[in-house]
Amino acid sequence: MDNRKYNIYFNTHTISGIIICAILYVMFFAGSFSFFKDDLASWQKNESYLSHEAEVKKNFNFILDSLAKHHTLKGRDFDLTMQRHQAGVYVSMTASHDPIVQKQKKPKKKPEGRRGRGRGGDEDSAFFTYDFSKQQEADYASSYTIGEFLYRLHFLAQLNQVFPFRIGVPFGYLLAGIVSFIFLFALITGLLLHWDKIVSNFFTFRPWSKRKTLWTDLHTVLGVIGFPYQLVFAITGVILIFNSFLIIPYTKLFYKGNEEKIYQDLGYGIKSDFTYANQPLATPFDINRLVTQTEQKWPQSDISLIAIRNYGDENMHVVIQGKPHTDAQLNGQGEIIYRIRDQKIISERAPLATPSYIHTVRGLILRLHFGDFGGRPLRVVYFVLGILGCIVINSGVMIWLVARDNKNIPARKRTFNFWTANVYISSSLSMLPVTAFTMTALLLLNKPDQSDIYHWYFYSWLTLGVYFLIRKDLALVNRQSLCLSMVTCFLLPLADGVRRGNWFWNTFTRGAFDILFIDVLFLCLSIISGVILWKLEQKKRTHPSSVQVKEKVGQLGTS
Repeated sequence: MDNRKYNIYFNTHTISGIIICAILYVMFFAGSFSFFKDDLASWQKNESYLSHEAEVKKNFNFILDSLAKHHTLKGRDFDLTMQRHQAGVYVSMTASHDPIVQKQKKPKKKPEGRRGRGRGGDEDSAFFTYDFSKQQEADYASSYTIGEFLYRLHFLAQLNQVFPFRIGVPFGYLLAGIVSFIFLFALITGLLLHWDKIVSNFFTFRPWSKRKTLWTDLHTVLGVIGFPYQLVFAITGVILIFNSFLIIPYTKLFYKGNEEKIYQDLGYGIKSDFTYANQPLATPFDINRLVTQTEQKWPQSDISLIAIRNYGDENMHVVIQGKPHTDAQLNGQGEIIYRIRDQKIISERAPLATPSYIHTVRGLILRLHFGDFGGRPLRVVYFVLGILGCIVINSGVMIWLVARDNKNIPARKRTFNFWTANVYISSSLSMLPVTAFTMTALLLLNKPDQSDIYHWYFYSWLTLGVYFLIRKDLALVNRQSLCLSMVTCFLLPLADGVRRGNWFWNTFTRGAFDILFIDVLFLCLSIISGVILWKLEQKKRTHPSSVQVKEKVGQLGTS
């Protein structure tokens, strides 16, 4: 490779990486834990969806009867979206289409200071979650979990509350999309940069060499190993976050600005429209019977959505959608439409039927991004590759800092470089101990909600990050973050056992493997942190001169 191309690739890779490194680390770290979103929810609620899977009875009639005590249901539309573990459902109810109900409606003002979504509101609509095992409903804020928090953090959804303006999409999603797009450039230029020596560099790792060599070898080897994974996430992340921007031209040209219509054609929601007839329904209605009937029709599949249109009206329809089990078929979506007045099936498509082009492409993107097609083993592989991605980002920052720590660079620039790295390292390395600390704190709270998780996570993250910043010693920050990670990750399963009796043997005996997995995961993270810390201390004793040279990095920041 000639020098001109090398310099282009090097500068593009370095600049794009440094610009996005801090946010990209947050996305990778939170995204890695998001693969265990359901397990984290089970752990926090101390309710194993796996051990009670066979005992859960899905009573949809009870949900409608409960809503009828607070609302007149005639003429309303309902969307009941099943959660992935099938033990709960998201319930959405619209305002009524019936003119008489609309006149009788008395708009309610949402109480001041209330956060999240729930029943009531200015449009007499409702949104809440319902747990079949407990037969309880909860609004979004009270049912919020650390799994939901980390999942939404990985695409920066929390920033939407800090910056509530939109530029096509909410600010947090826009920033996450831009970072994913720049990350794609960094990946491609990084591959081209190492292309000529990719084989030889892959098998070269010199942990006892000078610091720049160590970080370079680590960055190259792990970068090559994780390249396919990172490329898949960069592409699918851009598509999933930027889809609102990507479809704007097609919406303007072919749909005359009707976004709802184009999303329906892309397979989101219910495509069919049902006119409100304003005539009472004379036929008895049992949603449980329809769901059971559909489940019998669709073996090796799960119900994903139950949509009720024009409740209690002569033109009432029920649309049920389902998805095949991934071990039976990777992609596909089934849909059956019941007309209630004569119990007739208007249309039917089985989940295991040959999927359409749209469902194949959309399903492939979702499967690749969420890693939900290979069970827990695949999600563990995704998690490990995601954490390796975090190490690649960290090593890239250290390469950048070490390369600029020489006498040829003015002191003010070296100071600026150090503080740039100091801010990044302090904020990134504090995430693991903060996550473990927050989860342990949730054990001590009575029914923690969204605000509790926000306060404990963000305030502790800010406190620890500022503490690391003022130490102005990257080597010290690395050692102390490892020590804190080792302690907090170990305390988490210990506190779970003491507080709730969830010792490993207890959760294993009762089949609560989701709770057991989280405790084992953090115990493993504690052991790994301890081993790395022990290796660093051992190296410090056996190679004191080498370590002293490495600890000089960033000393300009203290002067």
